[in-house]
Amino acid sequence: MSVQPATLAAIAAMAAVTYATRIAGLFLVGRFNLTGRAKAAFDAIPAAVLVAVVAPVMLATGPAETIAALITGAAAARLPLLAVVAVGVVSVVLLRAVLGLG
Repeated sequence: MSVQPATLAAIAAMAAVTYATRIAGLFLVGRFNLTGRAKAAFDAIPAAVLVAVVAPVMLATGPAETIAALITGAAAARLPLLAVVAVGVVSVVLLRAVLGLG
C-alpha cells in the first residue's frame, strides 16, 4: 500500500481547517457577551452535538444498541457521568449476549 502525496496533503489540510475552526471558536466566544436566547442556544450546543452523534448509532445498529441507549439515557437522569458510561457499556454487552448478537 502506498500513500499518495495528494492524499497526505488533503488529510493535512482537513486537520488544519478542523483545528482552526476549533481555536477560532474559543477565541471568538470570549469576545461576545451573550444573554437571553443566544446564551441558551450556546448552552444547548453540547447536548445537540451528542444527540447528533448518538441517534444514528442508536437507531441504525440493532436492538441491543437501541435498548442500551434508552437504559443509558435513563441512567443519565440520576447518575454521574462515569457511572452512566459504565451503565451504557455493561448494558450493551449484556444485551448483545442475551439477544445472541455478540
